[in-house]
Amino acid sequence: MSTTAPATTTPRVVDADTKTGPVQALLRRRGLAKLLLLAVAAAVLIPLVHAQWPGALWPSDLTVDVSGPLGKANDWIIDNRDSHWLFAYFLGHLSNGIVVSVRAVYLVLLAGGWAGVVAGATLVAWRAAGVRLAVLTAASFGVCGLLGMWVPTMQTLALMVVSVVFAVVLGVVMGLAAGLSDRIFRLLRPVLDTMQILPAFSYLLPVSLIFGPGVPAATIATVIYAAPPMARLTALGLRGADAGVMEAVTSLGTTARQRLLSARIPLARKELLLGLNQTIMMALSMAVIASMIGGAGLGDRVYQALGSVDVGAALAAGIPIVLLAVVLDRVTGAVGADSAEDTSPLRGWRGWSVAAVVTVAVALAARFADRLDWPETWTVDIVEPVNTAKDWMVDHLHTGLPVIGGTADWAAHFTTWVLNPVRDGLQGLPWVLVLLVVAALAWLIGTWQTALTAVLAMAGIGVLGVWDKSLDTLAQVLAGVAFTVVLGFAIGIATARSQRLERLLRPVLDVCQTMPQFVYLIPVVMLFDIGRAPAVAAAVVYALPAVIRITTQGLRQVDSGAMEAARSLGATNWQQLRQVQLPLARPALLLALNQAVVLVLAVVVIGALVGGGALGYDVVFGIAQGDLATGMVGGVAIVCLGLMLDRVTQPTARRDHGAKKGA
Repeated sequence: MSTTAPATTTPRVVDADTKTGPVQALLRRRGLAKLLLLAVAAAVLIPLVHAQWPGALWPSDLTVDVSGPLGKANDWIIDNRDSHWLFAYFLGHLSNGIVVSVRAVYLVLLAGGWAGVVAGATLVAWRAAGVRLAVLTAASFGVCGLLGMWVPTMQTLALMVVSVVFAVVLGVVMGLAAGLSDRIFRLLRPVLDTMQILPAFSYLLPVSLIFGPGVPAATIATVIYAAPPMARLTALGLRGADAGVMEAVTSLGTTARQRLLSARIPLARKELLLGLNQTIMMALSMAVIASMIGGAGLGDRVYQALGSVDVGAALAAGIPIVLLAVVLDRVTGAVGADSAEDTSPLRGWRGWSVAAVVTVAVALAARFADRLDWPETWTVDIVEPVNTAKDWMVDHLHTGLPVIGGTADWAAHFTTWVLNPVRDGLQGLPWVLVLLVVAALAWLIGTWQTALTAVLAMAGIGVLGVWDKSLDTLAQVLAGVAFTVVLGFAIGIATARSQRLERLLRPVLDVCQTMPQFVYLIPVVMLFDIGRAPAVAAAVVYALPAVIRITTQGLRQVDSGAMEAARSLGATNWQQLRQVQLPLARPALLLALNQAVVLVLAVVVIGALVGGGALGYDVVFGIAQGDLATGMVGGVAIVCLGLMLDRVTQPTARRDHGAKKGA
């Protein structure tokens, strides 16, 4: 793209500030000034640190052995779990209440029988979104029964119902407080930010230690993991209420309570329903993972199958998880979406009344006919066929294919040529240089507070004595993020320029974004067997939909005037993309990068179940063996790594106090 500027002469205006040399000009550029300062710090610190602690590894003098205190804490909790007042009068009652609640919901589902549950779910979907979703719901629950997973599905659903109720109540309370008070909002925001970037693994060991393995621990972990979206969106909806409406309501002499109930909450309805949708999806994801600490249901079947590398059994339990996730997402999404006015004769409370009556009638009919359990003759065994297919893939696709090799060859090459070099390179760097690189990345896109947080998080990993394992996990994350970003940006750019491609990919991305993290491990085990490469592959597939969608949305929201100006100057499509769209979509692209990092980390640590090793293995080992020292240190290190990665990929607004000096 070339243009010819008119030959005009503009007088030069020179003031005192422009009479500067090249050094001062460089210092005026904020990023270069930061890099120069960090380079000076590196030149001074690295020789001093190397003289005191030679070698690249984190020095043992700067580590703290927490195994002793954690072991004592573990013993104290076990010894006092049945006698101490904290457990006897508070945590014990909470645990019993959870058990009673989950069991009550489970018994209600069983009492309704399979016909009553299918009828009730179908009618709810019909009232929420119409006939098409009702058919999908009936078919999904039917497939759960056909696969022989009806009872595990009801166990998962019972745990889900109780967890979502508690998470919604907790989230709404926090959201109300944050939405109505600026001070509480400022206090809760960093807490909720941190909770949302923590991998699900990090919640398991503390709650299992306090409550013991079982349903209470699984429920509490699910509530903690699922509550932040409800809290954030509630606060967002309340704080974003239309100022004109609120002023009009206030002018009528209403009290604060009346304004909340009659104006703020109705105006925040969309955000509240979106929060409910996100809470339900995160609760399902965590309820599946919480099977590792005694949560029964579909997740337990997947966990046990992955432990024995029984792909057929894992897939038989994984399919109902996916179907349940899709149905819950569609139903809650339809309730929250703005739709046209319902003109059917059964609109409003009449329709819900009819749905309730029909559900009760079907459940009673099933009970009188003694047909509560799913008929055994209506089941299809896919375990043996899937395992047979898996064995065929191992024999024919894993290795030895001409030219392209097999999937096992790809995994081995990826491990040898990518994962091992990245891991060895990171572990070979001086630890102080790693901290300086982290500081540079965080400071360049944020503030010195951001850089300090990232450096302290990374240093905390070294202090805990898991430096090498953390760098191994970091290598897997970096490799996964690189593949995710390259593929996600390429596909996102293509979908942004093609409505047809977006329509084709939309159902695939919808399904991928609703699938719990656990489920992604099943196909990678089938294709690549076990190891670090399958864990990274699962992480890439899990993070890719979010990156594609954020990239597509960011490119499409670029100002149309800027695009029209570029086209009028004769810019080609490539020039428009490179010189206009990508620069203007930079915030969306950075958000996509941040989400890729967070999502890849979440699955990489879970990938320890399929041979990913590193920090994830420590957490799995700690949960399986009841080893608080190993598991807790691994969990805290994962938290620190996630916090560091979030800070170095999430731009932070700078407060330039001198920008308006003299105003």
